[in-house]
Amino acid sequence: MDKDEIKNKVKEGYGRVAIESRPCCGAPSSCCGSSASIQSIGEMIGYSQEEMSQVPEGANLGLGCGNPVALASLKEGQTVLDLGSGAGFDCFLAAKAVGEQGRVIGVDMTPEMVRKAWENAKKGGYRNVEFRLGDIEYLPVIDDSVDVILSNCVINLSPNKPRVFSEAFRVLKAGGKLTLSDVVLERPLPPVLAGSAAAYLGCVAGASLKNDYLGMLKTAGFADVQVVGESPFYLGEAAADPVVQAIIEEAKLTAADVKEVGKSIVSIKVVATKAS
Repeated sequence: MDKDEIKNKVKEGYGRVAIESRPCCGAPSSCCGSSASIQSIGEMIGYSQEEMSQVPEGANLGLGCGNPVALASLKEGQTVLDLGSGAGFDCFLAAKAVGEQGRVIGVDMTPEMVRKAWENAKKGGYRNVEFRLGDIEYLPVIDDSVDVILSNCVINLSPNKPRVFSEAFRVLKAGGKLTLSDVVLERPLPPVLAGSAAAYLGCVAGASLKNDYLGMLKTAGFADVQVVGESPFYLGEAAADPVVQAIIEEAKLTAADVKEVGKSIVSIKVVATKAS
């Protein structure tokens, strides 16, 4: 698939998620392979019961692979940007942390997600949150205007990650922080899986090699790039998940293939800064 086709597939898939309020294009799972409920997914990837209960119903779609807000150490009055904000879950958590004097901006390329996020903001009475329709490769945000950038299992979906990191660096203030949860690879995927549309929507086929991913951040200008958490993603253990099953069927993976491929996929938490 070329870059435009990838983007259209992702936009279409996540548009269905927004409309149906179910994760990963209709399957009862997270984008990172778990077949548990959305609540259980949240607990597994680092959200507390309190955090999940304080956001509007429908904001948490179970699409993440970590809790970037927990890494950010947000302070009152800060301006926060969420790349690929979905239905607004992380934005609403950040909004509470930065307070009424702070500001949170969510950017998402899927119109259905942006509409859903605005509806959730209205339901929750959030006055310090806004959502913008746009690509994370071309952020609708001015230079040097953001204190903290968050992203949760989204950058792996981009076919132009260097551009995403360059844009993040552009809009971040000097001394600002970038906190990411994302899916990366320990070694390359088989070509048949790398070209799978289902695997793109399942946060697998678009993932970069871990060292390449971290290298892109450094090339964009980020300093003190640190992996502060890492967990395995085993396709074999998630084979009952409809999304994973679709990946397996489309790529025609054998049981041995599944076991081998699963070992190469990991979820990482990354913190980086823009030097003062």
